[in-house]
Amino acid sequence: MRDVREVWDLIGTRVAQWRQDPVIVQAVRSAGAATVAYAVALQLSSEAAPLTAPLTALLVVQVTLYSTLVTGIRRVNSVIAGVVIAIGFSVLVGLTWWSLALIILASLAVGHAVRVSEFVPEVAISAMLVLGVTRVGDTAWDRVLETLIGAVVGLGFNLLLAPPVWVEAAGESIEDLARRMRRLMIRVGEEAAGHTPAEAAAARLHEARELDFDVVEVDAALQRAEDSLKLNPRVREGLLHRVVLRTGLDTLEICTVVLRVLARTLTDLAKEREPDPLFPAPVGAAVEQLLAEIGDAVVSFAVLVTTDVSRSAESAEDRLTAELSAAAATRDKLAQLLLEEVQRDAGQWQLHGAVLTEVNRILDELDTEHRSKRLLEELDRCTREQRERSPRLTRLRDRVRIARPRGRNRSGLVGRTK
Repeated sequence: MRDVREVWDLIGTRVAQWRQDPVIVQAVRSAGAATVAYAVALQLSSEAAPLTAPLTALLVVQVTLYSTLVTGIRRVNSVIAGVVIAIGFSVLVGLTWWSLALIILASLAVGHAVRVSEFVPEVAISAMLVLGVTRVGDTAWDRVLETLIGAVVGLGFNLLLAPPVWVEAAGESIEDLARRMRRLMIRVGEEAAGHTPAEAAAARLHEARELDFDVVEVDAALQRAEDSLKLNPRVREGLLHRVVLRTGLDTLEICTVVLRVLARTLTDLAKEREPDPLFPAPVGAAVEQLLAEIGDAVVSFAVLVTTDVSRSAESAEDRLTAELSAAAATRDKLAQLLLEEVQRDAGQWQLHGAVLTEVNRILDELDTEHRSKRLLEELDRCTREQRERSPRLTRLRDRVRIARPRGRNRSGLVGRTK
């Protein structure tokens, strides 16, 4: 029995992982939507093989509901524009080599004019396919019908089978980035505490530069999470989720830049002091301790950013505050040791000062008060942009919010009157 239970637990874990894999989710949704669209088009279209419908559904269905809606509208517009152009050219000139060139140029120009974005080539493709058949009128409208069928099926697929919210996957990516930063900080600190050849310091600098690629991958995961929150009926306070994650990634990105500058400073210091150690033993030990504490604070910051439950968020914030306080105390100790070192030997005072400056920048970025201020500013900016972009929708929301308290007050007054 235990073996069977373990097998089922393993299967359940694998299925849960597959459901969070964007590639698998995209493949299953696209295949299902294309099949349904083809079956519907066989009943409604006069074409023997209405492949435009599954093709449209395949291209329309995306991982998130928001991108599905946007893609569907753009693709329908592009196909309709191409069909209209093809009908006009078939009536006037028919299909020749020069009319084909003209229709491609006209389709691309119209595609940019109607703002179908990445589907500009689809306008020309639709026009050429329709222009190349004999019964232009029937084929044109069949193509429009099949496109509408594919778009509706694609949209309905995500409305009926709600796509997953990718916030958890984006949060895991942010935490993984923070842990990679922590591991690099620990290695840099360990080498600073001992004898560090210039080649070793340069290797750490290369690792710090490679964090830029990790930031790009996390940004892509976060973009997918932001799209999954838009227009999703299962999500409340989607704007808050997006702003919290985005500002958190911005902070970590700044920290990666500062970490790269710190690694460059230590590389320059290693070249200057070779074959001697980077720092004397007490200073090196303080640097190692400080970078380890900052690495712990970076991970705690990522956990705080990606935590939804309020109680867990409070615990993460308390842990982050304690780690930042410990790091600040170690930083003050390091500053005193470096001051004493500079007074004895002022040869590398600029590099020693740069180390303290870069450490302070990371601590300032991770500070909870700085984080709260940055979050409020970003929320205000996003809200203001949303109001400017959709003033009518904003006024409607404001009226609904104002009407709700009035209704509650009235009911309360009625109750007291009775």
